Amino acid sequence: MKEYLLCLSIFLLLTCPAQAQHTNADQEAFAHTFSIVARDSVTGEMAVGVQSHWFSVGTSVPWGASGVGVVATQSFINPAYGPKGLQLMQDGMSATDALKKLTGEDEGRDYRQVAFLASSGKPDAYTGAKCVESAAQIIGDDFSVQANMMLNDNVVPAMAEAFRINNNLPLAERVMEVLKAAQAAGGDIRGRQSAAIIVVGAEPVQNSWEDHKIDLRVDDNAHPVQELERLLKTARAYEYMNRGDLAVEANDMQKALEEYGAAEALFPDNLEMSFWKAIALANSGELEEAKPIFKRIFEQDENWRTMIKRLVKPGLLTVTPAQVQEITQL
Repeated sequence: MKEYLLCLSIFLLLTCPAQAQHTNADQEAFAHTFSIVARDSVTGEMAVGVQSHWFSVGTSVPWGASGVGVVATQSFINPAYGPKGLQLMQDGMSATDALKKLTGEDEGRDYRQVAFLASSGKPDAYTGAKCVESAAQIIGDDFSVQANMMLNDNVVPAMAEAFRINNNLPLAERVMEVLKAAQAAGGDIRGRQSAAIIVVGAEPVQNSWEDHKIDLRVDDNAHPVQELERLLKTARAYEYMNRGDLAVEANDMQKALEEYGAAEALFPDNLEMSFWKAIALANSGELEEAKPIFKRIFEQDENWRTMIKRLVKPGLLTVTPAQVQEITQL
């Protein structure tokens, strides 16, 4: 295998001299894979979903910026397509024009597979003539699905169909259905190893930490799509937790109880979610309902009992000193 990679690297350097002058080894990394770039026609959110039999595919294939667009760059990856493509689309180029410009400048384009989608307009994709079969792409009004080195020719059509029929789902969950359909249809001929999903917003953001609404990666796993789906469910639960925290800051305990309760409903065995629901109940005057929850938590981990007293000073637990003692003695 090492000898093969060495020969292949030499071949690429000989056949792509212009690129060899301004790229490095990372830009020739493998990511034979399947992916989707997509936009929610209602919310305007944009996403990239990807799976590959390669380590940490999420660090190289998916790119996105809120209010701008998303990019998937794969096969023999040229990562410059990510930031350069986003910049061109931010400057007003369509996905098609941006993709044509970058592939036209890339001496290694025959080995590339790339998809661009801007915040407005139709997406576009490119599959180089030397991508390993089965390699194909399908472009719709709000999505592009593409794959190379697949087991068979059924993978890409299955992805397109999955996106079309799951239009009732939020964009991230819809993308997950696409990845699951690709794997069910045969997937990568080599197997599976890593997966990722990013979601960005419809409008530009002022703060960089607000750019990615969802940014999840599975770097090395025997069943990466299933693990990615679990992480997405967990992320949704913690969205409720975050909104609950904001409600506590605003002293809206009823809202906090609703949000923490929604999180706990998704993961009833998660002690932290149960704990904060119990705190919200206690702060809302429903201590008797909270007590059994506290007791169950303390039986599993004594540290949460210690946490109770620490919440009084910052005002996160607003019961009386006598009630604090009731809780800690459960």
